[in-house]
Amino acid sequence: MAHDLIDEYHLLVYPVVLGRGQRLFPEGGLPTSFELTGSLTTGSGIAVHTYRPTGRPTFGSFAPEQ
Repeated sequence: MAHDLIDEYHLLVYPVVLGRGQRLFPEGGLPTSFELTGSLTTGSGIAVHTYRPTGRPTFGSFAPEQ
């Protein structure tokens, strides 16, 4: 991710709760935002999401406007 070499990420989400596991991305990595470009669910319930990196994230606020 730090060198911007990946055009697309395919994340497979399995319907299982393990309680703990390994991090998907390393701590201290470059903050990156993504756009969901595709999604499907297999017959066994696995969700396959396709994401495209869109650059640095922008942050908003949930605070009420005054």
